[in-house]
Amino acid sequence: MKSIIKRQINMALLSSILLTAVSCSVLEESTSASNTNGSSSNSPILSDRNVAVASNFSTTTITEGLERPWGMAWLPDGSILITERPGRLRIVRNGELDLEPIAGVPQVFAVNQGGLMDVSLHPNFESNQLVYFTYSDGTNQANHTKVARAVFDGTSLQNWEDIFEVSPLKPSGQHFGSRITWLPDNTMLVAIGDGGNPPIQLNGENIRNQAQNLNSHLGSVVRLNDDGSIPPDNPFVDDAEANDAIWSYGHRNIQGMTINPNSDRVWSHEHGSRGGDELNLMQAGENYGWPEVSYSDEYTGGRVSEVSSRPDVPEPKVVWTPSIAPSGLAFYSSDRFSQWQGDLFAGGLVSRDVRRIDLDGEGNILGEESISIGQRVRDVRQSPDGGLYVLTDEQNGALISIEPE
Repeated sequence: MKSIIKRQINMALLSSILLTAVSCSVLEESTSASNTNGSSSNSPILSDRNVAVASNFSTTTITEGLERPWGMAWLPDGSILITERPGRLRIVRNGELDLEPIAGVPQVFAVNQGGLMDVSLHPNFESNQLVYFTYSDGTNQANHTKVARAVFDGTSLQNWEDIFEVSPLKPSGQHFGSRITWLPDNTMLVAIGDGGNPPIQLNGENIRNQAQNLNSHLGSVVRLNDDGSIPPDNPFVDDAEANDAIWSYGHRNIQGMTINPNSDRVWSHEHGSRGGDELNLMQAGENYGWPEVSYSDEYTGGRVSEVSSRPDVPEPKVVWTPSIAPSGLAFYSSDRFSQWQGDLFAGGLVSRDVRRIDLDGEGNILGEESISIGQRVRDVRQSPDGGLYVLTDEQNGALISIEPE
């Protein structure tokens, strides 16, 4: 079903949406804006509810009828592959959502936050037709994120192959990650969640502590070759006490990761607990602190850690408190919308908007504004022709384009 709806955004409605707050414990609290704390040049921007509200844009709903869509990828002919978290791969051709899902996806562990998640084309897709996926597999007592690839022949997936499995197995259906980002050398970064919130435990302690365990994939970003093997120049390959796949660690739950094609800088954002969502400029081998260093509060009250800054932990570029629950991140590199060129766009599940983060050429934050969507935003991507698109995390989810005016 196809619905083309172009509308001007009503400023009064925007303000109402952005300033309405509900229970943080179920992640439905409206949020965030920006003002600097001014403590040092390396201190993060502390973003609160006073964010500027954009008015010079319009949105177009391309299609609806997607059940909890999670990720999207453009094929060379302009069609769009879209994952649905319950375990289906859909395709939008010429603005129309095909009624039948694409065959070839195995059964997934679609419980709570788990299911079929990200989708990404191999950089050489036109010659090898390889499509990559992240998905959750297992049971309530023992599950994990897997990375898989398959050949897409234009109608179905062939030769599905699991190429990487997260270790250790974890209980519950929380915090799987799991965005895929390709580096210029055709290796890929995959974000892995920390396993979940207290009281979820592993080996007798809070499972989130695994983010500081270099022998565990939980709470890390891993770097893989396109066949799932480990690149020999990964930062911990020569460390006998660390897992060779790990590229960075100390993360809670990254659901947005992207690369600046001009500088090859990798950006990510991750969910905080109660507040303390972070936007980070990523570097190989770094510890990003979770849960030992955090701006977050516990859902049950009190601080996650009394330490929000430490010399060996890179400072976030932006901290969102209260949480926007960020998901989906795009670096806009096209000259189609020149006023947005070089900016980051972050989706918000709780804030129900897209945050445009104005960057200078060095990656410094110049400002932030809210583009209201009015639905939970799961993913944000730039299309090959320079469009900007979002997926909404709803039972009747939508693919929506955004354009400046």
